[in-house]
Amino acid sequence: MGLKVNNIRVVYKDVILAIKGFSITLEDKAFVALLGNNGAGKSTVLRAISGILSSLNGEIEEGYIEFDEQRIDKFPPHKIVNLGIVQVPEGRRLFPNLTVEENIMQGAFARAKSPKLKEDIDQIYNYFPALKNIRARLAGYLSGGEQQMVAIGRAMMGDPKVLLLDEPSLGLSPIIVDEIFEILQRINKEKKCSILLVEQNAAKALSVASYGYIMENGAVVLDDTSSRLMDNTEVREFYFGMPKGQEKKSFHDVKHYRRKKRWLS
Repeated sequence: MGLKVNNIRVVYKDVILAIKGFSITLEDKAFVALLGNNGAGKSTVLRAISGILSSLNGEIEEGYIEFDEQRIDKFPPHKIVNLGIVQVPEGRRLFPNLTVEENIMQGAFARAKSPKLKEDIDQIYNYFPALKNIRARLAGYLSGGEQQMVAIGRAMMGDPKVLLLDEPSLGLSPIIVDEIFEILQRINKEKKCSILLVEQNAAKALSVASYGYIMENGAVVLDDTSSRLMDNTEVREFYFGMPKGQEKKSFHDVKHYRRKKRWLS
């Protein structure tokens, strides 16, 4: 059970290769981080899972995506959302002329007649108490941190089984990032909601996720438990700073070196 991306190849406009041989597993109730520099292909992975590639002139040419043992890579976006896979996009993308609460309620569009909506929005305000006092304020006047909270709250109103987050720390202060990531941990544990977190802030992502994948040039080059990745010398040098005068490593080279070392041993 869970979400499985198996060996996908993604191309934009029939010529631009963005993802090649990419595979990842997000088990039920797991919290997984997907790391990599700009242009590595992280956002493309989320678009492929969410089914929105075609709107961006992209397509999955090879491989497949499964959710709970059902193939979904040919499903339209609304059907994927109805299955319980909901994305929080990079940049929040709120409706600036709607209030906080109106934006949050947009996430419940597919379940507008659910008797649990009042209970669900109360829970959103429990996770994000700062939003309760400003629920009548227009979203366009919110701070970046408040907007990110609204975006996550909107996604949670869809009652997700899987939550996909694209760079939620972008442009936010360290204090707000800490607060949001702590809430994501709570959501993962209390709601039993699987989370796939795309992040450039590797240290923060690995501190909350249990497992991590590192992407480079459209492919996974390293994956392990978060604690092992945090202790990995190459990961620490690449993401957390490196000794002065040393050349920045490529994880493709690191992985090749490790394979070669195993063959020779």
